[in-house]
Amino acid sequence: MNQPLIARAWHGRTLTSKAGEYREFLIARAIPDYQSIVGNRGVTILRRMQGDETHFLILTLWESRAAIEAFAGADIEKAKYYNEDRDFLLEFEPTVTHYEVCAAVHAAP
Repeated sequence: MNQPLIARAWHGRTLTSKAGEYREFLIARAIPDYQSIVGNRGVTILRRMQGDETHFLILTLWESRAAIEAFAGADIEKAKYYNEDRDFLLEFEPTVTHYEVCAAVHAAP
């Protein structure tokens, strides 16, 4: 029996005036970083604009805890940040949340 995928959810907030630039940074820097790790099975970036602040939720899928460790280090609960995040984020949440993927359905294009 195959192990279920693990979903890793990270949340961050930036000023809405910087949201477009932060989105571009995430696409250029974070997505390739996630994808460079053997065992990464997907990256989704969600954005919610709420007045002067914009929330980003990054949901990544991993085949194992070992794959997450290769990305985040031994303490997989600790959030990983890039130096450039200091230019955008309003706070640095210390942890992420992990979920077992128990079902997933994707519509055909």
